[in-house]
Amino acid sequence: MLPLDPVTILLSIITCIFLVTVLYKEKEDVPQNYPPGPKPLPIIGNIFDLDVHKPYLSFQELAKKYGPVFSIKIGVQKIVVLCGYDTVREALINHAEEFADRPDLPAFIEATRQNGVIFTNGNNWKTMRRFTVSTLRDFGMGKRTLEDKINEESSYLVEIFKSYKGEPFDNTMILNASVANIIVSIILNHRFDYDDPKLQRLMIIVMNNLETLGSPMALLYNAFPSLMRWLPGSHKSIRPTVDELRLFVKEVFTKQRDQLDVNDQRNLIDCFLVKQKEEKPHAEVYFHDENLTTLVLELFAGGIETTATTLRWGLLLMMKYPDVQKNVQKEIEMVFGSAEPQQVHRQQMPYTDAVIHEIQRFANVVPMNLPHQTSQDVTLQGFFIPKGTHIIPSLTSVLRDPKYFKKPDNFHPQHFLDPDGNFVNNEAFLPFSAGRRSCAGENLAKMELFLFFTKLLQNFTFKAPEGAKLDLTSAVGLTTPPQKHQICAIPRN
Repeated sequence: MLPLDPVTILLSIITCIFLVTVLYKEKEDVPQNYPPGPKPLPIIGNIFDLDVHKPYLSFQELAKKYGPVFSIKIGVQKIVVLCGYDTVREALINHAEEFADRPDLPAFIEATRQNGVIFTNGNNWKTMRRFTVSTLRDFGMGKRTLEDKINEESSYLVEIFKSYKGEPFDNTMILNASVANIIVSIILNHRFDYDDPKLQRLMIIVMNNLETLGSPMALLYNAFPSLMRWLPGSHKSIRPTVDELRLFVKEVFTKQRDQLDVNDQRNLIDCFLVKQKEEKPHAEVYFHDENLTTLVLELFAGGIETTATTLRWGLLLMMKYPDVQKNVQKEIEMVFGSAEPQQVHRQQMPYTDAVIHEIQRFANVVPMNLPHQTSQDVTLQGFFIPKGTHIIPSLTSVLRDPKYFKKPDNFHPQHFLDPDGNFVNNEAFLPFSAGRRSCAGENLAKMELFLFFTKLLQNFTFKAPEGAKLDLTSAVGLTTPPQKHQICAIPRN
């Protein structure tokens, strides 16, 4: 990603104020009972009320003043922010249909071309979502075959960690590659060597684009697209890098189309191509090449980033809290010892299960959730929200809701344990969001986190390099990875 240039941002804002003031006179049209919020400035809205690097932190403070349902403006775009578990649950579950759409944000349109499953609406979204969920399930999500693949991949991962012989190293690309091979096995029925230059390049593009999509430049691009298209900045890198990814995907499925056997569907791409053959031409066609390309990219990016980032947080937290690490290792020794970890072991490991849940909660990997939009007029907690309103259901406010978590800002596995040490579910645990737009790969991610995490702690004790200070402040992006750091993986046998 190009470095953030404050001068560029300032010039963008000043130029935008000038141009829009000259060309456009904003009409203030606030409906009755619309959610309250800070008074917006003309044209630029509430940009100066937000930490543009981490707006979810600003939302926490604004909710204290205006309540759990409040409004802001970014440029001329009206946005309603939902905070706290009770409010987010009421919207996404009790009013699932009304809050199920996605807004048309320029930065995400650049990335998806309005295809795929994550940022589409209507029948296209329903069709792609149904296909994705059923195909992931058919290719082993929650089944033993996929469990075996994860264990096999975790063994490769262990060997890579061992090669550092306890010396410090950065685990970012290694964990990304390991997790990438799981989703690649589903999509392509293939795995890459960790140092494969093609895989390395694909992962770098994904990481950079996710950082860009969560940056101040993307926020400005979404607010002032007509102006920002003419200004330099990291937002200009989205289209060319996504084009590179799309070319790779198209080359892959073009080859597979030539080898397609409808009676032997080897992976997700084969399944899509079979659907493409079966789909009868009519006004609305969904199984076209552009949908396939975007769907594969979404699964690749989503299947890598959130799980690998959570694992990085997990190892960092084990270094920070060595007593927690020891307790997990004791439970591993008691339940399966030196054998291969299996999903069935999770039910016998309440402490480890609680630790993994708390890692996910504390890591808060998708802090702002993905944006929603109201599909129709709706009333929520007495406030009227019109159709087409951009909605941010803050996952930070859910995962750190003091009503449901005793120590919301601390790493505290007891959030998921009763006084007798039994695992307990917490209804405010929503790292995968909720409702109709909840993560389609939730079950896959849960399996990966448990098997990778226990395999690593079975084989290593993780320590910080000598003299290193462990920073638990998250970095900036659409997802929130930990700050750059190194780890020491000390073999246990």
